[in-house]
Formats: sequence, structure tokens, C-alpha cells
Amino acid sequence: MSDRTQPLPIALLRWHDPETGDEHSTDLYEGARLTIGRAATNEICIPQHHVSRQHAQIEYQDGMFLLTDLGSANGTFLNDQLITTPTPLMAGDRIRLYTPELDFVAITSDETTQNRISNSLAAVNDSGIIGVPRLIFLSGPQKDDTVILSMEEIRIGRATHNHNWEIGIQDPSVSRPHARLTRIDNAWVVYDLGSSNGTQVNSVKITEKGKVLSDGDVITFGKTMMQFRTL
Repeated sequence: MSDRTQPLPIALLRWHDPETGDEHSTDLYEGARLTIGRAATNEICIPQHHVSRQHAQIEYQDGMFLLTDLGSANGTFLNDQLITTPTPLMAGDRIRLYTPELDFVAITSDETTQNRISNSLAAVNDSGIIGVPRLIFLSGPQKDDTVILSMEEIRIGRATHNHNWEIGIQDPSVSRPHARLTRIDNAWVVYDLGSSNGTQVNSVKITEKGKVLSDGDVITFGKTMMQFRTL
């Protein structure tokens, strides 16, 4: 029972010890706040002399992780650019504390989102499912993930550790929840659920009446694009 309520990580930091070469990783959860530095009191301790005692901070705010330098002596770099203000982290970003480097990794459906989809949905590769209604992520950290549509109604919203919609999108511009897909007869219709940034089909914002989907349609939720396929 406890496993069902256990929060699941939505990202992680991965780095190698600059002296031993050993790989380390730290899971990041919604609402997380952690510091990185030389002192043992930090959640991530890197005991090197050019790393400040409290060097940088990562904090979850409004659906994203922000990286902040804490007045370190040698600076904090994101993708080799010195940061001076809190800066959002994106999948694939590289954090550098003068010398030590940490990789920010968004956890994909193979690790987390699959645990959020009900047993009648599956995140799978596109091969071997021709003719099955499905959504394919075209952008974002979940790019190329495929979700099979095997329920009569499927809600879509921002991925959080406690969301109760069937498809969670790792995008802070997606509302909680954002949209609904409903199968009517043999057709699929997408409805917006009063989201902040709207839902578009082929770059056209849908109305409260919804939009019947055709094979190949591109649906945009916030900044994330997904393609509807049936063939």
C-alpha cells in the first residue's frame, strides 16, 4: 500500500566524483529544495577546495527546477554560461561548479510516467502498433514516447508526483489538468479543460465544443506537441 503513495522522482542529477571517477545520482521530486557545496550539510556534498561550502541551490517552483548560485567564489555555470539569477533547468542541461559537472536528467516514461498511467494505458515504442490509436510526443523531455489510447476517456495534465490524470506531461506550461480525450463512436475528440495556455490542433486553438481528431493531427498542450496517430 505504501508503494502507491510513495512520491516518484521527476528528474535527477548525475555526476562523477572528480577524484575517484565514481558515478553518483540524486533523485529530484516535486517541491524539492537542495543545496550543493563542499560542506557535509549539503544534500549534495562535493568536497573539493574550489567548490564553496554552500555553492548552489536547486529548487522546484511553479512546475520547474531553478538553479541558483549562492554567492560562490568561483561561480556556477549552466551549459558553460555563468548564471547570476535563478535559471530554469531543462533536460540535458549541464551544471558546472568551476570544475565538477552535474547532468540534469528529466526522468522519462520508461522510469516514471509509465507508473502514472493506468493499467489500460502503456508507454511503448511506436513499432508494432499500427492501427492502434495513440499519442506520440514530438517535443520536450518525453519526446518519442508513445501512449496508447485504450480507455474511453483520458485526461491530460502537468506531471506531478500526485496527479490523478492518465497522461502526465513534463511541461510547466501545461495546466493541472489541461485537456481531455474522449472516444465517441469510432472517433476521438479533444477538449480543453479551461487550461491557462489553451489547446491547439494543427496550430488552431480549439473551442469549448472540442475538436474531432484525424490521423496525423498535431496537438499542442502548453509548449508540448503530440501527434495523434491511428494508422
